Amino acid sequence: MGVQEQYPFNVEALRADFPVLDRKVGGDPESPGQGPGDDTPLVYLDNAATSHTPDPVVDEISDYYRSYNANVHRGIHQLSQEASVAYEEAHDAVADFVGAAGREEIVFTKNTTEAMNLVAYAWGLEELGPGDNVVLTEMEHHASLVTWQQIGKRTGADVRFIDVTDEGRLDMDDAADLIDDDTQMVSVVHISNTLGTINPIAELADLAHDHGAYIFADGAQSVPNRAVDVDELGVDFFAFSAHKMCGPTGIGALYGREELLESMQPYLYGGDMIRRVSFEDSTWEDLPWKFEAGTPSIAQGIGFAAAIEYLEEVGMDRVEAHEDLLAEYAYDELSALGGVEIYGPPGDDRGGLVAFNVEGVHAHDLSSILNDYGIAIRAGDHCTQPLHDEMGVSASARASFYLYNTVEEVDALVEAVGEARDLFA
Repeated sequence: MGVQEQYPFNVEALRADFPVLDRKVGGDPESPGQGPGDDTPLVYLDNAATSHTPDPVVDEISDYYRSYNANVHRGIHQLSQEASVAYEEAHDAVADFVGAAGREEIVFTKNTTEAMNLVAYAWGLEELGPGDNVVLTEMEHHASLVTWQQIGKRTGADVRFIDVTDEGRLDMDDAADLIDDDTQMVSVVHISNTLGTINPIAELADLAHDHGAYIFADGAQSVPNRAVDVDELGVDFFAFSAHKMCGPTGIGALYGREELLESMQPYLYGGDMIRRVSFEDSTWEDLPWKFEAGTPSIAQGIGFAAAIEYLEEVGMDRVEAHEDLLAEYAYDELSALGGVEIYGPPGDDRGGLVAFNVEGVHAHDLSSILNDYGIAIRAGDHCTQPLHDEMGVSASARASFYLYNTVEEVDALVEAVGEARDLFA
């Protein structure tokens, strides 16, 4: 049976919802770097950076602007009421999608990074001090690493890093040593955006809770491509972004256990997050609104909910199966090519991305060459500079897959990588 026959859904039919995939880009693959450009079919393999947005989601966003564009929670008139209901129901949709108890546990943010900063500032600055420690991993995205690093500098708390093994997995013995009774927070990426490693969040949550610490999981690379239940994971905080899961840019979500969010003070102040204001003091609105100061991203929130509806219609189990299929196939084919070093665990034990380097070819040069073949990948340190330092490389190339990608596109990637390798041989 061919790999295509293992698709868990009709990929070609689904691709019709993404007109951008019909674009022509790049140059002439027969003469790399010499063609006029925009004459090669797009092969989009940069989904870990951002995914594309299907027509049904774009239509929902357009309908808001065309039909009931108004500010939320501020007007009694009909348009404001309709917008407020849609925006609030978007919180419900996100809560249901990740298994939260209700909208009170879902705060809309600009992205995963802002969600991380919200907790670091609203909780970390208040709760951390000298003698405390925060435990991260060596594979953390800068959104986590830099944020807790800077909070540690301000509070005097120590920041520790769980080792990554040569195969790209967390050293759980090291984790058990680092997480102790002085640990206040464990912040860990669910799926590494460089290694593709799927980390044992539930096991880390048990370790954290055994020592009275909280755990924050970065779900930017997991929520888009697999079913996630925050209760089953045992996390206290969890963050992800809409733009990596068929939604619009400019909006993400922070899940927090209700009692923790209730105990935290807001770190942004202004309209809509207040209940009562006097010249002497102010009181805050109920959750989640006390953390959403000012006019929120209304259209984006509505688009967020539409993206979730779209993914649920496909089925998250099928999205995961499709990504696993492509990631394993890409891992195997690139490994067989020769002259390619792949980072992270084997293809059947990772999320839907493959980071690699080609012998003798800098990742930036490789990305430029692949663009002539119409292939869009990421090249650089992927906001994981310390991890790349540990890997002994300055940069890597990364191909990342999503529900609209195909085996033929992986074949195109492998063929182009081979051409680039031969060009620099």
